[in-house]
Amino acid sequence: MNIFRDIDEIKFDKQTVLTLGTFDGIHLGHQQIIKRVIECSEENKLRNLIITFHPHPRKVINPEMQLKLLTTNEEQINILEKLGVQNLLVINFTKEFSQLTPDEFVKNYLVDKIGLSRIVIGYDHHFGKGRGGDVEFLLAAGKKYDFEILQIQPFIIDDEPVSSTKIRAALEAGDINKVNKMLGRYYSFSGVVVEGDKRGRELGYPTANIKLSDEDKMLPQIGIYAVLVEIDGIQYKALLSIGKRPTFYNDGKVVPEVYIYDFNNDIYGKEIKVNLIQKLRGEEKFNSAEELIRQMNIDKENGLKVLNQIKELTN
Repeated sequence: MNIFRDIDEIKFDKQTVLTLGTFDGIHLGHQQIIKRVIECSEENKLRNLIITFHPHPRKVINPEMQLKLLTTNEEQINILEKLGVQNLLVINFTKEFSQLTPDEFVKNYLVDKIGLSRIVIGYDHHFGKGRGGDVEFLLAAGKKYDFEILQIQPFIIDDEPVSSTKIRAALEAGDINKVNKMLGRYYSFSGVVVEGDKRGRELGYPTANIKLSDEDKMLPQIGIYAVLVEIDGIQYKALLSIGKRPTFYNDGKVVPEVYIYDFNNDIYGKEIKVNLIQKLRGEEKFNSAEELIRQMNIDKENGLKVLNQIKELTN
């Protein structure tokens, strides 16, 4: 896949089919649009191009929201490449860029710089200053600048359209089953294993503390989860704890750490990927270490029940 971070790097070609959006999560709705772009390019011998923005527009326009991401830029690139995208343009989204009107963006970027014969968009797509670029605008622009519009209907699961907003809400609620169904894959995050206080080892449950690769990555609701972790290309069954560890600490710091079943290797400094399978319970404060150990034994058993039901340990 060719990755462009400056529009001037792209050669003009009128025979192009493209789509654009933030694509946070690259969920099944996004995948439906992207796959249609690829199919259209193959059927009509057109160049395919995906345009996305970094940082996320809402982080620039409303920084006080402190938006967390379902997919980091690196994750987006990896997923798009697996989907078969030929060309990706990542536009640096700035406050100045946000002031472009829909017509300025279409004329100056798509028509004059990139070239296009067809654009594929989602059912609720908006872009440009004031989000004024919608289907009606594009239909008029298509007639004006000679390109076609193909609108894709929403992807429906359990009688509701898939969206990044719904996935975020489900993640905040710890509803991992809904998150994974809407994504069409396991929700995951990555980081580097760093030294902790070795409290878990003292309890008989050595854990690997994880420093996120991207601090903007969204983590699920605080609690205990059955997960699959990937280290050096090998997948292991594990338990994930995301929480403030109230039994021993009161600093309020949220720490992600994993206990890997039947594993005793030194992995400090290693990159680790965590795939979420199911939430087991919320975080609790225990009166003693013995109480905590009893609950961890229960978690270990319940986690195995969940993980042993997975037919293929793949993401």
